[in-house]
Order: sequence, then structure tokens, then C-alpha cells
Amino acid sequence: MNQAIDTYCESLKLTTIQSEWRTLTEEASKNNIPYHAFLERILEVENQARIERSRQTLLKLSRLPFRKTLDTFDFDRVKGVSRRDIEEYMSLSFIEQNQNLVFLGPPGVGKTHLAVSIALEAIRKGLKTYFMTAQELITSLQTADSQGKLDKKMRGLAKPSLLIIDEMGYLNLSNNGGHYLFQVISRRYENSSIILTSNKTFSEWGEVLGDGVIATAILDRLLHYSRVFSMDGPSYRMNEKGTN
Repeated sequence: MNQAIDTYCESLKLTTIQSEWRTLTEEASKNNIPYHAFLERILEVENQARIERSRQTLLKLSRLPFRKTLDTFDFDRVKGVSRRDIEEYMSLSFIEQNQNLVFLGPPGVGKTHLAVSIALEAIRKGLKTYFMTAQELITSLQTADSQGKLDKKMRGLAKPSLLIIDEMGYLNLSNNGGHYLFQVISRRYENSSIILTSNKTFSEWGEVLGDGVIATAILDRLLHYSRVFSMDGPSYRMNEKGTN
């Protein structure tokens, strides 16, 4: 009989039940647990394991550069954003409404930290998330274009519930970079959410993109349904260096 249960579990891909049913059966027998409660418990164990495997897959595919939660962010050090502000967006209602978040500010104030914290919550809730720097995004699109795969790449970038574009403005984008970025923003406009971080004010985007007209068109779509946080404060990297 034991072998038959293992065989059925393997056939049905109930991997967690296959590894846990003996322990759970002994526990049910010892505590005289009713059949329906035992069935509920064994299915719960399998379901939770599948959810966790799905989260781990989403986390791996997200390409997040690190894992930092809101609990480790020092709101007292930074102006322009509060814990209450960010906790509101941790509900992820902005993703349901296809809205965007933009974090502006100098290096080291925690823009990427906040973006990653929200992304981790999205992943916890089973939402597909993808992280790229602006430079990585443009380079990948240029490569896809040269290989005749630009439309396929664009479709892929339109799929995640949340796309994070980090470090916009740290490097001026190469020729046609603005046109590629415009296509990404347009594909996701009113369909899915973006979190974007930048060390440049919007008035400087024309220089970053090398095209003021494209910059205006991008901002028009990006900011239509968005919340902008203008952050300021001392660099936490410099602060850590000074305390070492």
C-alpha cells in the first residue's frame, strides 16, 4: 500500500505529500484526527509548498540585485518620503490600477532599496516582477533588434506585473536609446506598472536620452498615472564608510 501511495503521488506530481504523508499519517493516528481534517492538512502542506516554490522561481527570474525589506530602511535619514507613504504602496493596489512609482534623488538615498522592497512584496503575493538598470534595458533591446528579435523582446518586457527600471540617468543612453525606452513605456502604458529610479530631474532627461522630444513623450506616458517621490539626504554609503 505504501508503494501505491508513492506511485500515485509521483504520477500526480504531489511531491510534498509524497515526502510528508507518512509523518502526517502517524500524527493523525496518534491524535485521532478526523479523516476530513487529515485530508485538509495534507492538501494544505502540498499547497503551501507549491506556493513557496512559485515564489522562489519568481524571485530568481526577477533579477533583483539584493533583498532588502522596508524594515531596514532608515526613513529618518531621508527627506521626501515617509514610511506611511511606502506602506500604502506595499498593498500593491497601484499595480492593480496599472500605476507607476518614480523615485528621484541623488545617489545613496535608498531609491533602489525602496523599489526592491516593494518588488519583494509583489513576489510574495505571486506577481511576476522584473528588474533592470536603464543601461541593461537599452543594451538588451539593441541586441534583440540586431538579431531581428526586438518585437519578441518587447512582448516579454510587457508581461511582468511590475517592471523596475533602475539608475535612469547615471549614464547617458546611447544612440536610439530613447526610442527603445519609449517603446517599453508605451507598451506598458495603462496596462502594467513600472517603478523607475533616477538621479536626474525630469528637465535633465532630454540630455540623458539625447532627444528632448522623445524625453517629453516618455514622461507624458510615464507620469500620467504615477506618484513621484523626490528624495534627498546624505548617502548611506558614505555614512557607512565614515563609521568603519
